[in-house]
Amino acid sequence: MFELLKEDWRTYEGDICRQGLWVMWVYRFGRWRYSIKQRWLRLPLSLMYRILKLLSQILTGIDLPCEVQIGRRLVIEHFGGIIISGDTVLGDDVVIRNGVTIGLKHTGIAGAPVIGNRVDIGTGAKILGNITIGDDVAIGANAVVLQDVPPNSIAVGVPAVIKPRKLAATQG
Repeated sequence: MFELLKEDWRTYEGDICRQGLWVMWVYRFGRWRYSIKQRWLRLPLSLMYRILKLLSQILTGIDLPCEVQIGRRLVIEHFGGIIISGDTVLGDDVVIRNGVTIGLKHTGIAGAPVIGNRVDIGTGAKILGNITIGDDVAIGANAVVLQDVPPNSIAVGVPAVIKPRKLAATQG
């Protein structure tokens, strides 16, 4: 856990004012408490986690339950209005901006998104349902993604239209 906390500190450039760092630390604590085998010892830690999670939600507007599976170096770029379902899987180097919802398409039906590596999720985007977002994808601002997005693509619009991503030309 401590190595991941250090990595989060580096990811957020050591800036304690970035609310994403607060949320990540609470998330890491919530995950770590599951490693405590003795129920009597884990119980007060679970209570502490619930209080810290509620405080972080109130202060940041970010709902990131510890049941989410997160890769390395998640960046929550801006605070406010971010909701991530507990069944979600996030890859490495994902960037999330304010107003993003990642979760279930219908209440009571399991299946949250699986987000690949190096995915950039724009402000206000909604990614819903049992779908897969490939590696190196950009989700546009306010896009509503309801279907799988292949790697190296861009998803824009309501509902999202998937387009191939144009890679920057290399200079020679």
